[in-house]
Amino acid sequence: MTEKRGYGQFCPVALAAEILAERWMPLVVRELLCGSVRFNDLQRGVPRMSSALLAHRLKQLQFGGIVERRRGKGRGFEYHLTPAGRELFPVIEKMGLWAQRWLRHDLVNAANLDPDLLMWDIRRNVVRKATPRHGRYVVEFRLCGVPISRRRYWLVFERGVVDLCYRSPGFDVDLFVEASLRVLTQIWLGHLPLDQAIRDGRLRLDGLRSDMRAFRSWFALNMFAPAGREPIGRTELAAE
Repeated sequence: MTEKRGYGQFCPVALAAEILAERWMPLVVRELLCGSVRFNDLQRGVPRMSSALLAHRLKQLQFGGIVERRRGKGRGFEYHLTPAGRELFPVIEKMGLWAQRWLRHDLVNAANLDPDLLMWDIRRNVVRKATPRHGRYVVEFRLCGVPISRRRYWLVFERGVVDLCYRSPGFDVDLFVEASLRVLTQIWLGHLPLDQAIRDGRLRLDGLRSDMRAFRSWFALNMFAPAGREPIGRTELAAE
C-alpha cells in the first residue's frame, strides 16, 4: 500500500487520526470490536458502505497494525483485531457515549435511521439462551414507515444460533413485533423504555402470552442504551 500524506505533526492525536479519522474507519473498527470477523458480516454492519471501500479500509487497518487477516474455517478469510486494535475499545465506546449525551436527538433523525443496520444489531445482541422454548423459534418484525421491501425481518432461533432473514424463512411465526422504525430505534438506544412503548401502543406484540413476556428477556438493548437513559448533557456517564 502506498504511503499517504499525513499531518506532519509529532502529536500522538495527529498520528492516530491519520489511521482512525478516515471516512467509515471508526465504524469498521466498531464492527470488529462487536465480534464480526468475516467480510460479509462486516458489510452487514455498515450496509451503506461499498464493498470496495470496506476492502480498502481493512487493508489500511492491516497496514496500521490494527487488524490481521487470517484464513478462516472452510473457505475465505477472517479479520481479527491485534492487541493494538482491541485497545481501541474505550476510544470507540467514549465516542458512542458522547453522542448519547450531546447528540441524542440527531441519532434518530430520519436520515440516520437504517432498518438493515438496526435488525443486524438486534440480531447479534439477543440473549440466545433466553428464548421461551426448545427447538426452532421464529420472531417476525414488522416496521412501519419504511419502503415495502424493508418492512419485514425474521429472527430464527435454533440450536443456540440466531439467524437474521430478510425474506420469509417459510416457518411458522411464534411472535410478531410491530413498531415504526423510529420507535424501535429509540427503544434500542435506550431513549424510550420498552414497557412504556408497549403500554402506549407504540410497540405491539402478538403471540402467546408467555412469548410476549419472554420478549423482554431476550431482547437485549444496544451497548450504549444505559447512557441513553441519562439526562442529556449529564456529566457522569452511566458506564462510570
